[in-house]
Amino acid sequence: MQVRKPLIAGNWKMNLDLKEAVGLVKAIVDGVERLDNVDVLVAPPFTALAAVKQAIGDSRVLLGAQNMHWEMSGAFTGEISGGMLLEAGCTHVILGHSERRSLFKETSEIIDLKLKAALRVGLIPIVCIGETLEDREAGRTFEVIGAQLNGSLKTLREDNQMPTSTILAYEPVWAIGTGRTASPAQAQEVHCFIREWIKKRFDTETSHAVRILYGGSVKPDNVRDLMSETDIDGALVGGASLKADVFNQIIEFQEP
Repeated sequence: MQVRKPLIAGNWKMNLDLKEAVGLVKAIVDGVERLDNVDVLVAPPFTALAAVKQAIGDSRVLLGAQNMHWEMSGAFTGEISGGMLLEAGCTHVILGHSERRSLFKETSEIIDLKLKAALRVGLIPIVCIGETLEDREAGRTFEVIGAQLNGSLKTLREDNQMPTSTILAYEPVWAIGTGRTASPAQAQEVHCFIREWIKKRFDTETSHAVRILYGGSVKPDNVRDLMSETDIDGALVGGASLKADVFNQIIEFQEP
């Protein structure tokens, strides 16, 4: 069975000015330098991408964007295309974050369009899925997750092929920025469901290779327990990624 290398990704959201962004990534680069058993990614705001890329230099830290449009160019005021992200040095892009789904009303159909565009230009998508507290308390977690997977990955299902570089991120909406975290067992249950979904829609090899991250109030004091679960391959970190000392502790979860 293929061993999946852990990935710790920091989503900075709408935070930090250029000086703060560069200072943060430089501290992360220093922390990652001696680690070769984990991949690390940062996703700054659009305005900081070029400066952060320059600060990353030839280090192992990966650069991702927080969103993109599905068209390559056109009259879409305020939007950024996948080609523009590539030009800024990005290798990854986050799609369908719960804040995009809830605050900006992005549907799974829109996320599928963005996924298709990302793959077309060579960006690695990090596709987010997750249920609300209302969904969980009503026992609809797997129904919601399944529907989001079916809709957000429609193009891949129709092509009957899922690139193994594709990354999924399970982020229970009720645990994002609330201080609440799904227990390792709760997270593992959903991650297992997602991996089985991949196996049924594609094949065993793909399900073994695709990384599935957990996102939802990940901190230094809970990351080890979460990462000890079989199907949790990393973390999509929000607030805790904005402080280098805290984020570096999360990155170092495998260290004694």
